[in-house]
Amino acid sequence: MKLFTTKQIAAIDRFTIENEPVADIDLMERASMQMTNWIIQQFSTEERMIFFAGPGNNGGDALAVARQLAEFDYSCEVYLLDFGKALKGSPKVNCERLEEQGKVKLSKLRSEADFPQIEDADVLIDGLFGSGLSRPLEGLPALLVQKINQLLNTVIAIDIPSGLMGENNAGNNLENIIRADFTLTLQFPKISFLFPENEQFVGQWEVLPIGLHPEGIRETPSPYFLAEKDEIVARLPLRSKFDHKGTFGHALLIAGSIGKMGAAVLASKACLRSGVGLLTAHVPHLGFPVIQTAVPEAMANIDQHDSMFTDFPNLAPYAAIGIGPGLGLKRNSCRAMCDLLDQVKVPMVIDADALNMLAENEAWLEKLPEGSVLTPHPGEFCRLVGESTDSFDSVQKQLAFAKKYNCVVVLKGAHTSMAAPDGTLCWNSTGNSGMATAGSGDALTGIILGLLAQGMNSFDAAIVGVYVHGLAGDIAAKKHSEFSLVAGDIIDYLGKAFLKIQKGS
Repeated sequence: MKLFTTKQIAAIDRFTIENEPVADIDLMERASMQMTNWIIQQFSTEERMIFFAGPGNNGGDALAVARQLAEFDYSCEVYLLDFGKALKGSPKVNCERLEEQGKVKLSKLRSEADFPQIEDADVLIDGLFGSGLSRPLEGLPALLVQKINQLLNTVIAIDIPSGLMGENNAGNNLENIIRADFTLTLQFPKISFLFPENEQFVGQWEVLPIGLHPEGIRETPSPYFLAEKDEIVARLPLRSKFDHKGTFGHALLIAGSIGKMGAAVLASKACLRSGVGLLTAHVPHLGFPVIQTAVPEAMANIDQHDSMFTDFPNLAPYAAIGIGPGLGLKRNSCRAMCDLLDQVKVPMVIDADALNMLAENEAWLEKLPEGSVLTPHPGEFCRLVGESTDSFDSVQKQLAFAKKYNCVVVLKGAHTSMAAPDGTLCWNSTGNSGMATAGSGDALTGIILGLLAQGMNSFDAAIVGVYVHGLAGDIAAKKHSEFSLVAGDIIDYLGKAFLKIQKGS
């Protein structure tokens, strides 16, 4: 799914109106009916619906939904924000239709004193301001938002919570943004929905299709998209009946140290489950019996040191190299990492302590082989690029870093983002909170390494790897719950995740 800025979405709306063609009021009616249908499925007629409508198109949507729900015997009241100016366009038409219907109480909000008496069971629907907002709320609108936020009622936001910007909220007044339980967003999620600090405003968001013109969507350029199943199916490597283990690549994984051999085991198992033909795990001497016993399918290459990474094998046989899980930060390991970067010619997956080594030795970043994939969590990313003011700023730094060092940056989170050197950014749509557990990142490193070794380009390997990793976590959570999920569960369900994608179910 392509993602767009709010200005681009408005342009696609206009394109649809001109080229479908469809009248603006009819497109608004279509969008409103989608929201009405969602509300009918979630709430009964026993609950009173209280609408707060602004003077623009977001308010026009609210007026239309109130009228439509009233036709289904819902008790609805609308409180229309009145700045002393007459409504225009589609909002005016919907206000007239509401009054003609005569089933909905319509009141004006001219001051704080006009705020209605709210009962505990009432459902509040926010249609004050939409995605066209360009500055923080103030005055009466801000006071209304604050009063709504003080209540414990369920709040549904139309398209976007009032006060929230669609992309960058730096400088916004967070006290003057609606805190919704549900956001019914139209056609596309807004980019700001994907940032963790905005969850408190957006709540659970649902994308409702409203039939925007496919040509307008196709012709509108965007570097942003959200990975979905169809995208993953198209990127999966094809397999032939006559392929063999040599066809599917030989990966080298450098991982583990004293007390951290579990990371090497998890990454190795995940790599093998991702379809790689051959895997060699380079581990310290003490890790030899561990890796041979826990992962018999992997070959083992033994470091000269008992407890840490200090050397590596001849790199010629390997199609891709992964390094970092459980590695430690000893001086000898850092020296070996530097030597490895001087010699490696194939794409790398760099994670965990290997990322911390890069952060402490910035000059080494210039040595990264083309096509490498870095997989930091927010703390590791901060050490690489410095502090970010918010997630939007972090994304800009992520894109700049990927371009500067010609690599793919996978910034892990609830909606893991993947940045390519050409400025493309993809967010992931799978995964759950149960995956915030020790070893989950090691499993992701193994998956991406296995896909890289099979010959996938680095951006595809990152997108598919992150998606499959999250999907396996979702399947595992259904069996074990998010509370009880461990990294081994993710690996155990990788096969079912790949099967689900291949079957298109």
